[in-house]
Amino acid sequence: MSDDITAGRHHRAGHWQGPTADRLVLDYEGRFLRRKRLALASGGSVLVDLPETVSLDAGDALETADGRMIEIAAAPEPLLRVTGDLVRLAWHIGNRHTPCQVAGDHLLIREDHVLADMLTRLGAGVEPVTAPFTPEGGAYGHGRTHGHDHGAAHDHGHGHGHGHAH
Repeated sequence: MSDDITAGRHHRAGHWQGPTADRLVLDYEGRFLRRKRLALASGGSVLVDLPETVSLDAGDALETADGRMIEIAAAPEPLLRVTGDLVRLAWHIGNRHTPCQVAGDHLLIREDHVLADMLTRLGAGVEPVTAPFTPEGGAYGHGRTHGHDHGAAHDHGHGHGHGHAH
């Protein structure tokens, strides 16, 4: 694909078909976008120009103006593998609005020394790893959990009545 390729449509994993023309390998932050020129796995580039900001998931695809599909892949990145009382630890991670990938015997979160210290104090095993990060999408479907400042007064529908600011 050449530099004049534009991708303007997004398709969720399982809702697109056909051969892929190329791949975009992006970390967690890189998969949250609206308009940006990105390097393709083949070495070319594509201008992503979506109508709104989206959180891309591994297995999703972007459709180019000429109908070709570019598959989204999760890039390996620095993470923490958390083991122990997963229900309790997941509650503490979620209470901090931190993205978390849930597996059968461990949790994965992005590398963060403050959270690593907290989790260790809670009795967790915390081990640095490098792996693709595909956290849970949240209670309301696809999307992101965002870090929150609990000092501001804003309730955006959680029903908890505690303040949030973005």
